[in-house]
Amino acid sequence: MNKIYSIINQKGGVGKTTTTINLGTAMAACGANVLLIDMDPQGNLSTGMGIKKDERTKGVYDVLMNGLTAKNVLKKTEIKNLDLMPSSDELLGIDIQLSNDNDRIMRLKNALKDINFYDYILIDCPPSLSLLTINALVASNGALVPLQAEFYALEGLSQILKTIDDIKNSVNHSLNLEGVIITMFDGRNNLSNQVEEDVRSYLGADVYNTIIPRNIKLSEAPSHGLPALIYDYKCPGSMAYIDLAREVLNKSGWIIK
Repeated sequence: MNKIYSIINQKGGVGKTTTTINLGTAMAACGANVLLIDMDPQGNLSTGMGIKKDERTKGVYDVLMNGLTAKNVLKKTEIKNLDLMPSSDELLGIDIQLSNDNDRIMRLKNALKDINFYDYILIDCPPSLSLLTINALVASNGALVPLQAEFYALEGLSQILKTIDDIKNSVNHSLNLEGVIITMFDGRNNLSNQVEEDVRSYLGADVYNTIIPRNIKLSEAPSHGLPALIYDYKCPGSMAYIDLAREVLNKSGWIIK
């Protein structure tokens, strides 16, 4: 049975898409078969993987709204063991289009039932607790929460954890907080260190040991349509995501090949 993780935070700019791309790439490099799903209407994950807008003729929207099977919209990437289900602008209106449907929160879960050839599925959620995010969480075994090392980091965390608990207690009993990932960390900054201390004090073992540093190569890579691990695998950001992948895989019981 595959592991399905939603990468979730209702704030934008916290490293959510960067984490999905580079964690997925690092997991694939460790031998796991990985699918990335771009649930964000902005399509940054698709862009960051080098899929241009005119190449996204079929994707998540068609699976949720037009009855296409997930297998029919998958795209191979240039990276071994790593596939993508792209996003499109059509996802922008999906909350309204599905508002009266009884199965509106089950669409993605039902669509992924025929996907059994991946070890891990990572879902990049939009920066909001929208119907798309709820669909992702209902379909998932776990939630990964990137948390930027900044002053307001903890303010929205309680709402995310409450949403996870609400879905776990109602429609998806297998959903758990898989872990919190501290991102954009600057060890020279007292505030970053204080945020890390506070998060670890609050959540303990639910916070991954690996910290993702603030790193220019992580910011540059998407403009080239490449994961940072391909753009510059020796940069501190890439090395951190390799370490994070090992942690995530080990925690889930995967034996690294």
